[in-house]
Amino acid sequence: MKSIIIAVLLSTVFLVTAQADEVETEKVEIEALITSLAGSGCEFERNGSRHSAEDAAEHLRLKYRRGGKYVSSAETFIDRLASKSSWSGKAYTVACPGKPVEPAADWLYRRLQSIRGAALAD
Repeated sequence: MKSIIIAVLLSTVFLVTAQADEVETEKVEIEALITSLAGSGCEFERNGSRHSAEDAAEHLRLKYRRGGKYVSSAETFIDRLASKSSWSGKAYTVACPGKPVEPAADWLYRRLQSIRGAALAD
Protein backbone atom coordinates (compact mmCIF):
# COMPACT_ATOMS: atom_id res chain seq x y z
CA MET A 1 0.00 0.00 0.00
CA LYS A 2 2.84 2.38 0.86
CA SER A 3 4.43 1.81 -2.53
CA ILE A 4 1.16 2.72 -4.28
CA ILE A 5 0.89 5.96 -2.28
CA ILE A 6 4.51 6.83 -3.02
CA ALA A 7 4.01 6.09 -6.72
CA VAL A 8 0.91 8.31 -6.84
CA LEU A 9 2.72 11.12 -5.01
CA LEU A 10 5.74 10.91 -7.30
CA SER A 11 3.50 10.88 -10.37
CA THR A 12 1.66 13.94 -9.09
CA VAL A 13 4.90 15.81 -8.40
CA PHE A 14 6.22 14.92 -11.84
CA LEU A 15 3.00 16.04 -13.54
CA VAL A 16 2.85 19.36 -11.66
CA THR A 17 6.53 20.03 -12.41
CA ALA A 18 6.06 19.23 -16.10
CA GLN A 19 3.03 21.53 -16.31
CA ALA A 20 4.91 24.34 -14.56
CA ASP A 21 7.82 23.96 -17.01
CA GLU A 22 5.40 24.07 -19.95
CA VAL A 23 3.73 27.24 -18.64
CA GLU A 24 7.13 28.88 -18.13
CA THR A 25 8.22 27.92 -21.66
CA GLU A 26 5.07 29.51 -23.10
CA LYS A 27 5.65 32.72 -21.13
CA VAL A 28 9.26 32.87 -22.37
CA GLU A 29 8.17 32.33 -25.98
CA ILE A 30 5.47 35.01 -25.76
CA GLU A 31 7.88 37.52 -24.24
CA ALA A 32 10.44 36.65 -26.92
CA LEU A 33 7.81 37.35 -29.59
CA ILE A 34 6.95 40.71 -28.06
CA THR A 35 10.63 41.63 -27.63
CA SER A 36 11.28 40.62 -31.23
CA LEU A 37 8.54 42.95 -32.39
CA ALA A 38 9.86 45.80 -30.23
CA GLY A 39 13.30 45.57 -31.82
CA SER A 40 12.12 44.96 -35.38
CA GLY A 41 12.00 48.54 -36.65
CA CYS A 42 8.62 47.73 -38.20
CA GLU A 43 5.41 49.68 -37.82
CA PHE A 44 2.30 48.07 -36.39
CA GLU A 45 -1.15 49.10 -37.57
CA ARG A 46 -4.17 48.65 -35.39
CA ASN A 47 -7.61 50.12 -35.95
CA GLY A 48 -6.35 52.33 -38.77
CA SER A 49 -3.44 53.92 -36.89
CA ARG A 50 0.26 53.16 -37.29
CA HIS A 51 2.37 52.69 -34.18
CA SER A 52 6.07 52.17 -33.59
CA ALA A 53 7.29 48.68 -32.85
CA GLU A 54 8.03 49.70 -29.26
CA ASP A 55 4.50 51.05 -28.75
CA ALA A 56 3.04 47.93 -30.35
CA ALA A 57 5.06 45.74 -27.99
CA GLU A 58 3.77 47.63 -24.97
CA HIS A 59 0.21 47.28 -26.28
CA LEU A 60 0.65 43.51 -26.69
CA ARG A 61 2.13 43.24 -23.18
CA LEU A 62 -0.93 45.04 -21.84
CA LYS A 63 -3.25 42.71 -23.75
CA TYR A 64 -1.30 39.70 -22.43
CA ARG A 65 -1.49 40.97 -18.83
CA ARG A 66 -5.24 41.49 -19.16
CA GLY A 67 -6.11 38.47 -21.31
CA GLY A 68 -3.40 35.99 -20.38
CA LYS A 69 -5.92 33.65 -18.80
CA TYR A 70 -7.22 32.96 -22.32
CA VAL A 71 -3.76 32.00 -23.57
CA SER A 72 -2.38 28.47 -23.29
CA SER A 73 0.45 28.73 -25.83
CA ALA A 74 2.33 31.16 -28.04
CA GLU A 75 -0.06 30.16 -30.83
CA THR A 76 -3.15 31.07 -28.83
CA PHE A 77 -1.47 34.34 -27.84
CA ILE A 78 -1.06 35.15 -31.53
CA ASP A 79 -4.55 33.99 -32.51
CA ARG A 80 -6.53 35.45 -29.61
CA LEU A 81 -4.64 38.56 -28.54
CA ALA A 82 -1.84 39.66 -30.86
CA SER A 83 -3.33 39.48 -34.35
CA LYS A 84 -6.52 41.52 -34.15
CA SER A 85 -8.33 44.15 -32.17
CA SER A 86 -10.49 42.78 -29.40
CA TRP A 87 -12.52 45.97 -29.71
CA SER A 88 -13.19 46.15 -33.47
CA GLY A 89 -12.17 42.66 -34.60
CA LYS A 90 -10.01 44.24 -37.31
CA ALA A 91 -6.77 42.40 -38.11
CA TYR A 92 -3.49 44.04 -37.12
CA THR A 93 -0.83 44.49 -39.79
CA VAL A 94 2.95 44.84 -39.72
CA ALA A 95 4.87 47.09 -42.11
CA CYS A 96 8.62 46.48 -42.15
CA PRO A 97 11.00 48.71 -44.13
CA GLY A 98 11.37 47.53 -47.73
CA LYS A 99 8.77 44.78 -47.37
CA PRO A 100 5.06 44.59 -48.17
CA VAL A 101 2.54 45.11 -45.39
CA GLU A 102 1.39 41.77 -44.00
CA PRO A 103 -1.04 40.47 -41.39
CA ALA A 104 0.46 40.57 -37.91
CA ALA A 105 -0.43 36.91 -37.42
CA ASP A 106 1.77 35.88 -40.38
CA TRP A 107 4.69 38.00 -39.12
CA LEU A 108 4.35 36.67 -35.56
CA TYR A 109 4.11 33.03 -36.64
CA ARG A 110 7.28 33.42 -38.71
CA ARG A 111 9.06 34.96 -35.72
CA LEU A 112 7.83 32.16 -33.48
CA GLN A 113 9.35 29.61 -35.86
CA SER A 114 12.65 31.52 -35.75
CA ILE A 115 12.58 31.68 -31.96
CA ARG A 116 11.91 27.97 -31.67
CA GLY A 117 14.57 27.18 -34.25
CA ALA A 118 17.13 29.24 -32.34
CA ALA A 119 16.17 27.50 -29.09
CA LEU A 120 16.71 24.10 -30.70
CA ALA A 121 20.10 25.18 -32.04
CA ASP A 122 21.30 26.14 -28.54
